Amino acid sequence: MSSCGLDFGTSNTTLGTIVGDAPVLTALEAGQTTIPSAIFYETDGAVLIGRKAIESYVEGAPGRLMRSLKSVLGTTLIEETTWLGRERTSFRDVIAYYLGAVKRRAEQATGHELRDVVHGRPVHFVDNADDADRKAEQTLRDIAHEIGFDQVTFQFEPIAAALDYERGISAEEIALIADIGGGTSDFSIVRLGPQRHGKVDRTADILANDGVRIGGTDFDRQLSLGVIMPLFGFGSAMKRPGLDVPSSYFHDLATWSNINRMYEPRVIADIRQVRQEAREPELLDRLVRVVDEQRGHTLAMEVEDAKIALSDARRADIPLQWVAPGLAAEIGRPDLVSHTKQLAERIAARIKICLSQARLTAGDIDAVFLTGGSVRLAHVRKAITKALPSARIVEGDTFGAVGKGLTLEALRRYGSGN
Repeated sequence: MSSCGLDFGTSNTTLGTIVGDAPVLTALEAGQTTIPSAIFYETDGAVLIGRKAIESYVEGAPGRLMRSLKSVLGTTLIEETTWLGRERTSFRDVIAYYLGAVKRRAEQATGHELRDVVHGRPVHFVDNADDADRKAEQTLRDIAHEIGFDQVTFQFEPIAAALDYERGISAEEIALIADIGGGTSDFSIVRLGPQRHGKVDRTADILANDGVRIGGTDFDRQLSLGVIMPLFGFGSAMKRPGLDVPSSYFHDLATWSNINRMYEPRVIADIRQVRQEAREPELLDRLVRVVDEQRGHTLAMEVEDAKIALSDARRADIPLQWVAPGLAAEIGRPDLVSHTKQLAERIAARIKICLSQARLTAGDIDAVFLTGGSVRLAHVRKAITKALPSARIVEGDTFGAVGKGLTLEALRRYGSGN
């Protein structure tokens, strides 16, 4: 099988091929079919991806960690460069290295050269910016060709998830597919059924598509700004009356794709100058330590871990004694909800837009198929299900449904020949 489905996600990546007649996700790392979308450039020149990248960073190896690589697509960051060792490298080239490494691993695991790919994509890479959206897709297409793919086509991620879901239903239905991932939230309304599954052209079955650039990393950012960043000077006053410490540092430090901006020598020098003029310089000392030691991703991961823990627990503790003795933060589920409630409401609001596109009412939806890591957040799920109270709620393969659906689409588009 020379074709595959590739789900390059903000948080995790999967790649699938057809084995027999079924889509099978390839083990890309230590027997796992998901691999974190992370890359670590060690100071000695070694480059690690996935869990190994994160582990090396957490263990304190000198180097530069990068995560949420997909988030820069469609933004001005894509052509920006960052210091990696003694050289500056563009974020575009970082994505190309990562995806090339994933492709090579999959080829080694399957024993087949992969020539054709159906790439997943969000409904909108960028909200309300058609030119940026087209550029984002074109960037991924160019990268896919560069790393060795011949035929490169795209499918919306929620449509791919619908194809995976359809394999398990026994009667025709209208389903809303909710794919709430790390970087975007995407919805499709699709007519599905066992008799429709084998159709080559499914255009008439796709009733609506919509999405918004809000995902799990945005929840991380808002939670970080609300609870963690004030401990580092966010919102604190300067000595000069009426002025606060500049907020841009904290927004960048709380945003996965922008963290590496904080390590530019100019930015570090600016923070040291601000520290001299701040009313509470001890707070800025904490910020200086995080930036000097390039531990911004440590903060982000601790916030992310707390967010995930709050899916089951009422509270989560974030230990920060590595920054300053005795420093810690406690986050309760009400904190998560209060700081991210608007995000959940904006996600759910896209459902009304989809229903309008499809000329349907909420009562016309038979099932809601939930996939993507961020559907685990209780208030996000509640906002979605509240919009469709009579629909059956179906749990999907949280991290694998899109990849398997893209693989089915690859079979449909490219056939099963080697």
